[in-house]
Amino acid sequence: LGLLYQEYRDKSTRQEIETRRLQDSQTDPEESSPGEETPSEAEPTNTTESKAPPQISLLRNSNSRFNLWQDLPEIRSSGVLSILQPDEIKLQEAMFELVTSEASYYKSLNLLVSHFMENERLKKILHQAEAHILFSNVLDVMAVSERFLLDLEQRVEENIVISDVCDIVYQHTVNHFSVYITYVSNQTYQERAYKQLLQDKPAFRELISQLELDPKCKGLSFSSFLILPFQRITRLKLLVQNILKKVEEKSDRETTALDAHKELETVVKACNEGVRKMSRTEQMISIQKKLEFKIKSVPIISHSRWLLKQGELQQMNGPKTSRTLRTKKLFREIYLFLFNDLLVICRQIPGDKYQVFDSAPRGLLRVEELEDQGQSLANVFILRLLENADDREASYMLKASSQSEMKRWMISLAPNRRTKFVSFTSRLVDCPQIQCVHPYVAQQPDELSLELADVLNILDKTDDGWIFGERLHDQERGWFPSSMGEEILNPKIRAQNLKECFRVHKSDDSQRRKLGSRNRQ
Repeated sequence: LGLLYQEYRDKSTRQEIETRRLQDSQTDPEESSPGEETPSEAEPTNTTESKAPPQISLLRNSNSRFNLWQDLPEIRSSGVLSILQPDEIKLQEAMFELVTSEASYYKSLNLLVSHFMENERLKKILHQAEAHILFSNVLDVMAVSERFLLDLEQRVEENIVISDVCDIVYQHTVNHFSVYITYVSNQTYQERAYKQLLQDKPAFRELISQLELDPKCKGLSFSSFLILPFQRITRLKLLVQNILKKVEEKSDRETTALDAHKELETVVKACNEGVRKMSRTEQMISIQKKLEFKIKSVPIISHSRWLLKQGELQQMNGPKTSRTLRTKKLFREIYLFLFNDLLVICRQIPGDKYQVFDSAPRGLLRVEELEDQGQSLANVFILRLLENADDREASYMLKASSQSEMKRWMISLAPNRRTKFVSFTSRLVDCPQIQCVHPYVAQQPDELSLELADVLNILDKTDDGWIFGERLHDQERGWFPSSMGEEILNPKIRAQNLKECFRVHKSDDSQRRKLGSRNRQ
């Protein structure tokens, strides 16, 4: 394959965005052509230059460059395209994309190891412990990828019409993909070690820059190679989802795809938890050191507790009758630490410390937006503690710096509060949707990182350019700038996105129903 995985993945997601744009502009989503509905991550084929190898061999023949399954010379000459139904051709493309993308991924992993990790000069610069943190178990990950790719390739070579690939995905996920959890869980240490090495070792910094300039790397950074395993395991889940959307309902292939998707979801969640656990523990220790309790002390550090949001708000002073007084002392600063199960209310004191004067369980918080009563009371809301540190009810009138900050606090403090639009889980027939056209990295705990081509339901939005969304493929929620996406205007496309999403997650729904039934009993 001519492309490194980073290029491969970028081409695929951008093509997916363009396909959705085209569909969104049409009255009927079925009007787009099969080629447009089956975006592939591989490099476009120049049919005048490429010659077909005697058999399909993506791993052994590194010069093969195919865009679509139906472009393979073996497929074109077989006459099978005139026999298969259009839906089956789309399914073949989806399965073939999973195989070709794994070949491209393996190529990039191989370059990470041969060009960077095994560089003799780099070995002399790095201590053994530094090299271990930087590269972790990448050799195990590469070995797993090679074994997986060989099995996929063997399946492709069995018959020009691919029978299935999700059974192979399932077997490898269950038996081998735990190596991804180990690698991704090391990510926090890896990032920190890399930054430290760039700062402390000029020889390391210079060598990495030289290696990145090599034409093999195609202008890609060393760090883009280090994050490949996490990107791949997430993408693999989406590729299986794409297959699942195209297999016939209530078929063996649907069952296999659902099983593979469920196992991949387990691995991806374990990867996410591995990353979060490390950063959360350090964050909780840091916060604990900054807090001084004016009230009865509350133990902050807990294995099941993490920070959701922190920041400064303005608390209104005096009785409600003084609300219309436009004085500088109408509001005073307070600082909130909101955890997944606890709210701590503080005032900042000298020495980067915070004095805690109230707290409440998160489940006993209620919020209420205050009607705009002039500029001094814009972006004001009421926070009620049904049971505070003194075992009594308390209310705070709080002012945020902007409309988006007010809404973000209100949704974080009371997550079950109804949003402007109804969420995916309500099974609403139509809901505003947006697709991501620019990647976004979350800057705050209540924000959501976005990948290109992500599709989200819009749950709420603000006048100052923020959206609260729920991503369809994993139901993760969070805030992001509205400039990162384009709204999907065609109601048929929105309905189609929801229908596909319900199908992908129907096994999760049945599990939730069984669990709910057991709980009621």
